[in-house]
Amino acid sequence: MSQSRRSILAAAGCLATLEIAGSVGFPAPALAAPATADDVAELIRRSAAAHAALMRGDLGGYRALITYTDDFTLMSPFGGAPTLGSDMTNERMEAMARFFRNGTFEQELVQAYGSAEIVVLAVIERQNVEVGGLPAQEWPLRVTLVYRREGTEWRLAHRHADPLVESISLERAAALAQGKTE
Repeated sequence: MSQSRRSILAAAGCLATLEIAGSVGFPAPALAAPATADDVAELIRRSAAAHAALMRGDLGGYRALITYTDDFTLMSPFGGAPTLGSDMTNERMEAMARFFRNGTFEQELVQAYGSAEIVVLAVIERQNVEVGGLPAQEWPLRVTLVYRREGTEWRLAHRHADPLVESISLERAAALAQGKTE
């Protein structure tokens, strides 16, 4: 098959995917220019500054830098059911800010991916922070952040964090998957 025929078929497949997405309740994204290197660099910087503020308990600083999409999802490092954007009330956000105190924060970029509508950051967050009234301790997390462009603004659509920065055995992973903490 010729290169041009493969390109036409690939483009048709992409257009069909966009049409299907729109027909099942997902907005078909408008074709836009890819995220620039400056967009990605700014999201990396904003993510680090926002989460550093949150580790200090500075909700205002966090909120000045991060806005959520309406369909935001949070998969907490403590496990449990995902939190939806509609659950992120002012009261819940204020409680979250009280949960973290006196923290320091560093962010290590593992990888960044960008397209016209989405930027994904895979990072290691290293914080030393008082969490939930516990004494300050190290809380390294593996984190995936998904930003989606809405108009001219990049908004956080998804955050998934887990504390498995250090490797664990298959047996330990299996026990955690079964809900066994010991």
